[in-house]
Amino acid sequence: MKDKGKNNKEGIKNILLLGTVSFLNDIASKIILPILPLFIKSIGGGGMAVGIISGLGESIASLFKMLAGFLSDKYGKRKPFVFGGYTISAISKLFFAFASSWPQVLLLRSLERLGKGIRSAPRDAILAASSTKTKRGKSFGIHRAMDSGGAVLGAIIAFVLFWYLDFDFRKIFLVAGIFAFLSLIPLIFVKEKKQKPKEISLKIGLKKLPKNLRIFIIIATLFALGNFSYMFFVLKSQTYFSGKFATGIPILLYILYNTSYTLFAVPAGVLSDKIGRKKVLFLGYALFGLVCLGFIFAKSTGMFVLLFIVFGLNYALVNANQRAYVSDLAEEKIRGTALGTFHMAISLASLPAGIIAGFLFDLNPTFPFIYGALISLVVTIIFGFFR
Repeated sequence: MKDKGKNNKEGIKNILLLGTVSFLNDIASKIILPILPLFIKSIGGGGMAVGIISGLGESIASLFKMLAGFLSDKYGKRKPFVFGGYTISAISKLFFAFASSWPQVLLLRSLERLGKGIRSAPRDAILAASSTKTKRGKSFGIHRAMDSGGAVLGAIIAFVLFWYLDFDFRKIFLVAGIFAFLSLIPLIFVKEKKQKPKEISLKIGLKKLPKNLRIFIIIATLFALGNFSYMFFVLKSQTYFSGKFATGIPILLYILYNTSYTLFAVPAGVLSDKIGRKKVLFLGYALFGLVCLGFIFAKSTGMFVLLFIVFGLNYALVNANQRAYVSDLAEEKIRGTALGTFHMAISLASLPAGIIAGFLFDLNPTFPFIYGALISLVVTIIFGFFR
């Protein structure tokens, strides 16, 4: 009983420490992200550039998501991959301040996503091992809530730096770099369970995974094809404002989106523990289609406010619960590989999703949202028959 209590305390400590890492790292990320599409536009990038930047980095990093998950299973060590991934991302964030063309932003964004690719599956495996199955949705929800809390604070800092202190984009990026390096400190104190190295071989694909897990990854990947970057939501809202408000208002809407996500992240995880992941994910997939429909017709500040709130709710229902669902469907010994495969699959879908959305946005800012609504409808119907 004493060992069980000790393990439980260590598990809670790990969840909070990893949440703190994500909190600080997401302060850095969200100082950058609300202004990134606006910065890309200011240095000559259009909708296609935004689409490529938002999608290519995820796709380049996708193989490393599975590879890092596999290697963490094989060698029985997760933490080195997590630490290395966060370090690469921190260095990349700092150098955004020196980018002068959108291809340079593309390179840095790809490296930053590469860092995420290296850390994501091993970190999620530590989170899964630090909680029981009946509490896993809540654990992932707590982590995402702390992550998103950092997102809210980061976006607020970006707004204050821009609106009140008159920082230009590059100075704001430097501040983000400092927070990114601070996020490495709590990670030092994370403890993972000792595991023996395993005699397993890397299998890129779905064949070695349980049937239900394979089907779900395919469904989640199809959804990712229509779940294009937040950057297009920010750019769409910007078209209705001018002057300093064309930067300030989109940042505030982005803050609202992340606040909504933060408030709903833990309740969404707890709800999935009580009524089942499938019901919550079904609602999330459907809600994304409604958000896209709203952006097709939105023309007022009030409408954008409502839509960004619902957009945050949608993200809370889907993001953490997809990973918790994968963790439920995978055996512990291959959980890192399963999570890596899942991350790889949806990341590979990010590039075509970004390119399609970028191409459609350049034709008409409304077209990407018609596309997103249609994909959401198809996924919701298919997922409704999933057992």
